Amino acid sequence: MPLNSNGGPNPWGNPRPQGGDGKGENRGPWGQPPRGGNGGGPFGRGPELDDALRQAQDAMRRFLPRGTGGGRGLLLLGAAVVAIWAASGIYRVDPDEQGVVMRFGAFRDTTQPGLRYHIPWPVESVTTPSVTRINRVDIGFRSPDTSTVVRPTPARNVVEESMMLTGDENIIDIDFAVFWRIRDVGDYLFNTRNPDATVKSAAESMMREVIGRTPIQPALTEARAQIEQSVRQGTQAIMDQYKAGIEITQVQMQKVDPPASVVDSFRDVQRAQADRERARNEAESYRNDIIPRARGEAERLIQAAQGDREAQIAQARGEAQRFNSVLTAYQAAKDVTLRRLYLETMEDILHRSPKVIVDSGVNNLVPLLNLDQRAPGAPAGAANGARPVTPPAPTGANNAAAAALSRSGAAQGAAR
Repeated sequence: MPLNSNGGPNPWGNPRPQGGDGKGENRGPWGQPPRGGNGGGPFGRGPELDDALRQAQDAMRRFLPRGTGGGRGLLLLGAAVVAIWAASGIYRVDPDEQGVVMRFGAFRDTTQPGLRYHIPWPVESVTTPSVTRINRVDIGFRSPDTSTVVRPTPARNVVEESMMLTGDENIIDIDFAVFWRIRDVGDYLFNTRNPDATVKSAAESMMREVIGRTPIQPALTEARAQIEQSVRQGTQAIMDQYKAGIEITQVQMQKVDPPASVVDSFRDVQRAQADRERARNEAESYRNDIIPRARGEAERLIQAAQGDREAQIAQARGEAQRFNSVLTAYQAAKDVTLRRLYLETMEDILHRSPKVIVDSGVNNLVPLLNLDQRAPGAPAGAANGARPVTPPAPTGANNAAAAALSRSGAAQGAAR
């Protein structure tokens, strides 16, 4: 059946209703008038959709420059959107940072400081963590939080972390801090979920192991530096085993004390041990002073005795050689030798004896009372400080010399 636009039947055989102006009304395929009375598609469109489209078109016209057609304006708008999206891939890495580029969430590359570019989101994304900042983890205590001025958090002790057993089965309270930084940013981001907790657990475990091999006394005094070094090396080995990308820079012991319940008694014991060491050191000092002096005095006496012995032996040998020389001279020239011996003997006697010279013309001579203070039986000259000479026993050649001296003296006396 042919279509009739002037009021004829529609394709389904229904006559078109006539409007007030005598023309046929535009109806749908089922003979129903379109929604909203404005015509259009098979289901019509409401006034709300028309208003929304009209507002969008008005906004587009305001946005686009005047004189441009609709298609050209949309093309310029699309180009601007693409340019903004492409420019969003530019990023900057600070000197203390490293850039980590991830493509669809998977690690792709690391970038150094400077201006860089990556494919914009959602293809690639960038994270720039600081690799030079030193991070700190407190174990056994919590540092005060001064970030809030109104009510800062005070420091507090964590007993379950600080109490440890030493190698000699004593309990010690240790607070220490671990300082670390990022060494490999890729391993740091993708191999560890919670870096602070990982470092804390590894450092606490290593500290307990080292303290478990160390007695309490060295741990409190001279072994602190060695303990810090051992804990740092052990914690770094654990981080390398985990491939955490973390470098342990320092382990610093804050407090090393006995438990608070026994600290007074422990300090009393420490003071007693210090007094014992002081007394022992004083005794060692006295011993080191008196023994070398005694040894030196003994060595001096031995050397003096040795010197006296050598002197006596040398003197005796000299006397023997002298008497042998006299005997040889006497045997060669008896008269000359006897006279020489007599003169030397008299010279020695007169040199040591007090002498009084009296003129022969002096009469009524007053006797001289000798007031020299000398012991009874002491030889002449003892009062003047002269050493008495004990003549050697007349043996051998000495007997001959003494006999010759006696005969010479007797002959000279007879001659006088």
